[in-house]
Amino acid sequence: MEAYYSKHILKFNKPSGTSRGVLRQKETWFIIIQDKDKVGIGECGLLPGLSIDDQPDYESKLQWTCDHIDLGFETLWERLIAYPSIQSGLEQAFISLSNENRFELFPSEFTQANTGIAINGLIWMGSEEFMSRQIQQKIKQGFGCIKMKIGAIDFATELKLLTAIRKEFSASDIELRVDANGAFSISDALPKLEQLATLDIHSIEQPIRQGQWDKMAELCSKTPIPIALDEELIGIFELAEKEKLLQQIQPQYLIFKPSLIGGFKGTKQWIDLCQKYSINWWVTSALESNVGLNAIAQWTYTLNNPMPQGLGTGGLYTNNIDSPLEVIGEKLYYNNRGKWDTKYLKFK
Repeated sequence: MEAYYSKHILKFNKPSGTSRGVLRQKETWFIIIQDKDKVGIGECGLLPGLSIDDQPDYESKLQWTCDHIDLGFETLWERLIAYPSIQSGLEQAFISLSNENRFELFPSEFTQANTGIAINGLIWMGSEEFMSRQIQQKIKQGFGCIKMKIGAIDFATELKLLTAIRKEFSASDIELRVDANGAFSISDALPKLEQLATLDIHSIEQPIRQGQWDKMAELCSKTPIPIALDEELIGIFELAEKEKLLQQIQPQYLIFKPSLIGGFKGTKQWIDLCQKYSINWWVTSALESNVGLNAIAQWTYTLNNPMPQGLGTGGLYTNNIDSPLEVIGEKLYYNNRGKWDTKYLKFK
């Protein structure tokens, strides 16, 4: 058995705004394992500036992983605890290797194209006109759940956009989620949540910057709309520390990006704790290519979570890996008549 890695620079169709700036391209890494005539592939979805393992030694750690592939997944996963995106890509690659079809990691009704996964329609930050146009497009496409990133333009304009949706569509027609990416200050978070509450907002992701457990706990206890933790989970490696976070903050929801929290194994630890503490959750991709999105979507389907998931990022890039994944209406489907184009994957 041998392993190697390759890098691919994903280029956005158009600049995509977040509270951390505008994204024009994103590097991603693939781990490929070969065992005789079998090949497995996984994606290490590194997000610069957000992933805890965005470190100078990242590529050398990838090489070390490939050099020690014979240690097997479980041992490598433990030794890579501080590199969750590599844990995630490695896990995908081993699962891929174990299946007859390297791209069908979790055979199901989803991979048989018999059913889809409900997803939210994502609204990227930008000018009022740009965001309004996206909202209209998503509603026209048939999305029943819209997620709007906020925190980049002035809050009054963001409220105006959300109010326009609510004037036309009730909460039973359109579910509205907002994602602040930690953009609110401690002092203005609660007043802003109170204003959002008048618009029947389903939930808000990470209203204040992560790492302020006491302040977040206080906010979760007083909030008029449910709070979902996202970035807060990054860098929490040990199971005991994960439980401590939930006990202290007591959030209403958790949102899982497997590439940022140790892959499916790391995410499953959080899911088990959610069940223990009666916390609802959903899964979101983290700007992976279609290789990572495919693995995450297939795994997510097996969890039988009926909430709309955050898996609609497959059309963001001009040079994505062509795949059978497609969004029809408000659902993600695996069109098993479609084909994978592996020209960017650099198989030996």
